[in-house]
Amino acid sequence: MTPAISVNRKACARIPTDAGEFTLCLYHNSLDEKEHLALIVGEIGQNGQLGGTGQNDVLVRVHSECFTGDVLGSRRCDCGQQLAASMELIAREGRGIILYMRQEGRGIGLLDKLRAYNLQDMGYDTVDANLLLGHQPDLRDYRIAAQILKDLEVTSVRLLTNNPDKIAGLERCGLTVMERVPLETPIHAENAGYMNTKVHRMRHLLELDEAAVNGYLHTNLTTPLQQLTEPGLSSGRNPAEALRDLASSPPVRRNRPYITLSFAQSLDGSIAAQRGEPTPISGPEAMRLTHQMRAGHDAILVGIGTVMADDPRLTVRLVNGPNPQRVVIDSRLRFPPRARMLEDGRPPWIITTDTADPARQATLEVAGARVFRLPSSGDGLVSLKALVVHLGQMNVRSLMVEGGATVIKSFLAEHLADRLVVTIAPMILGGLSAVGNLGQLNGKVLPRLARPHYYPLGRDMIMVGDLEWD
Repeated sequence: MTPAISVNRKACARIPTDAGEFTLCLYHNSLDEKEHLALIVGEIGQNGQLGGTGQNDVLVRVHSECFTGDVLGSRRCDCGQQLAASMELIAREGRGIILYMRQEGRGIGLLDKLRAYNLQDMGYDTVDANLLLGHQPDLRDYRIAAQILKDLEVTSVRLLTNNPDKIAGLERCGLTVMERVPLETPIHAENAGYMNTKVHRMRHLLELDEAAVNGYLHTNLTTPLQQLTEPGLSSGRNPAEALRDLASSPPVRRNRPYITLSFAQSLDGSIAAQRGEPTPISGPEAMRLTHQMRAGHDAILVGIGTVMADDPRLTVRLVNGPNPQRVVIDSRLRFPPRARMLEDGRPPWIITTDTADPARQATLEVAGARVFRLPSSGDGLVSLKALVVHLGQMNVRSLMVEGGATVIKSFLAEHLADRLVVTIAPMILGGLSAVGNLGQLNGKVLPRLARPHYYPLGRDMIMVGDLEWD
């Protein structure tokens, strides 16, 4: 059994700053050798003492150390600006806490952070740079932060953050996050790529000026889709022309939507390092292609596992184009009422079974979703055959299925797919396969990829073909 983490408040002192007067407390802990800090404004505890009983709705910022941004004012990131803004907001409120956690470079340390900067100067984004150095995209641990807040007897917080993983990390430790308070800072040429990666690969909730950011990315990233001119590997056809065709509206079927299965995988066929863990795989050019394909389909579908792991928006952001109707298969109505799909665009359609909890349905409908109950299959899950009939009746002529693994396998097992688009990235994950054990789902009949084509796109390879069954 893993021992419980404990923290020990060693000393506190008054710290006057330009933003206002704070109390700075230094903590030791039982997990690592680092000294984490709490910067406090106001009488957090009762009777004017630090600590107290049942402190609710405290404005809190959990800030990870960034020497380059916080101390040197580096423009490569937004960390120093976020720290300064947090101090001003909390000082203005007159009550709040900034936890300064010694987790440099999202947990990789200053040495590898500098190495990652060099990789970014070579064209890799911050996620790929961490992966190339043998790290996960984000190694931060919020258990110590939660224990410090509990030591101050804070029971619920209003969290200054754009990062949903930070909310989830604190809630896993027993804290209640009553509200997410946005913390947005200016975007400029030096940090536009970093901010774009935060939004599109790390799920941060930022309102980007897409036109400005895309202008920067098209200037600095190699091989955007519109500039592909090399012959490629597809019978001599220009890849740019072929991929534009791929992103256009697909053919129309008579009895159900035309269904495209689209996912990214590593060289060994993994779509994630492990089930339930979001793993960035596609390069920026392949991500833009995915958004172009979304814009060319009437609807986009994922399973509830993808929603729980990634909290995706499933909108079109990297290119100009209409947003598809978002569809989620959720047999037991586990869809989170605070999911990002409920924040923008038309209401997502949640497809469930007749046995799902009516109270849960009412909660999701109040939050803005539309819930449809359809017949279940023999295993108690939503019947895909009933689903595609329903979508056809809702005037969905084309459907793009993005995952996860269970959904992809189920569509293949039911022979309900017409086209396969796979992004193959130059990495080995040794993780979760998109189609592992597919033969066990339908007994014997597996699809054949007819008329396959292969297109280089940035660092990735795009494989496209029609699915046929003998």
